[in-house]
Amino acid sequence: MPDSDVFLAPGTVAIPVTLVTAAGWPEVEAGLDPAQRAFAAATGFAPKAGRLALLPGAEGQLARILFGLGETDAPAYDRLLAGKLPGLLPPGVYRIEGAPVPAEAALAWALGAYAFRRYRAPASEAARLVAPEDVDAAEIAQIASAVARGRDLVNTPANDLGPAEIEAAVRAVAERHGAAVTVTAGESLAAEFPLVHAVGAGATRPPRLIDLTWGRAGAPRITLVGKGVAFDTGGLDIKPSAAMLLMKKDMGGAAAALAAADMVMGAELPIRLRLLIPAVENSVSGDAFRPGDVVRSRAGLTVEIGNTDAEGRLILADALALADAEGPDLILDFATLTGAARVALGPDLPAVFTEDEGLAAEIAASGAAAIDPVWRMPLHAPYASLLDSKIADLNNVSGGPFAGAITAALFLRRFAPKTKAHAHFDLYGWNPSTKPGRPEGGEVQTARLAYALLKARYAPA
Repeated sequence: MPDSDVFLAPGTVAIPVTLVTAAGWPEVEAGLDPAQRAFAAATGFAPKAGRLALLPGAEGQLARILFGLGETDAPAYDRLLAGKLPGLLPPGVYRIEGAPVPAEAALAWALGAYAFRRYRAPASEAARLVAPEDVDAAEIAQIASAVARGRDLVNTPANDLGPAEIEAAVRAVAERHGAAVTVTAGESLAAEFPLVHAVGAGATRPPRLIDLTWGRAGAPRITLVGKGVAFDTGGLDIKPSAAMLLMKKDMGGAAAALAAADMVMGAELPIRLRLLIPAVENSVSGDAFRPGDVVRSRAGLTVEIGNTDAEGRLILADALALADAEGPDLILDFATLTGAARVALGPDLPAVFTEDEGLAAEIAASGAAAIDPVWRMPLHAPYASLLDSKIADLNNVSGGPFAGAITAALFLRRFAPKTKAHAHFDLYGWNPSTKPGRPEGGEVQTARLAYALLKARYAPA
């Protein structure tokens, strides 16, 4: 989605959409003309969350919209509630008024207007929003466009999105912002990134390590790492069919990292950005890696393969070793990594792991500010013994059913030991059902958080 398509220009003639809180309803009601006030009463409008009233004008035209926000100080209040509007309103041009936080309402609309259109044309024209005059509409449009491009990647099925197409998506973003991209594949990949090569060896579509760099030399060095498994069969430890249905989303970490990078470059934050995406397909063939194999990683650590379905941490390990060697100021890695994190926190709340207390506080604050929340989980060091191997430096899985998200995070931490400021996001990458601003389907969870974090750190207002 081009940024210019998100909002219409300020001043465009538009139907007003009044956002109504419970506390503000008496004043709004008093300001309606008598016919509209009577119509709202006759149709039973109340300023409850999500309630809608379409009010007519003197000639029967649609003249005003009322949209209830409910109690905005309630614990369960959804700050993206206005994201319901694009799916509720008839085609037309609208402007929002009365929003408690105008920028949040505009972002909610932009996120809620998303639809995946690669394979099916929309049933009707979409409702359009005029850019609010009291917000940074250009920044909101850039964020929404980056999210839309990331969602498109997650939603695209694996027959149309393999490692090469992930590379093409990175190159398209790089070209938009003047970034450089290098790719390691083939024999060079086997020599330099042996874990990435091992995971992708069973597929007909070759694996690769994608490396994007942008920004001025001498600026703070920030590295984003995203898990790019285009499809995960589980390998020889093959998944049951029900567990494979959504595995097109197993590159959701790469999509989130790329979306965050897109936002950072679009805002021209004063940093030296590096984006690393190991892109593979975990498939089954005579060349597939096996349970019991031992592979020497880029970092030199030998890894016993306890389960080929724990492939994401393997490819991230080699990418993290590359990132750590440069000594960046901050590493953020993103991955649809463990079912254990979903059992603990559900699909809406990614887990975050970090040893850096200051960074943890920044992440929590940035997630709240960006309406992109996460929950910190512990890097409980004693659990590292669960990854012990009798024949290698470590196993890629623990020997039991407990603490799966923690042991995965501890595994990754072994490959970036020098970088104290390192956070690992274990995300779902999918909205199981439609919520305001979050349509059912692919989601680049934590991308807006990462952008808010980097903006607050390096380009504070």
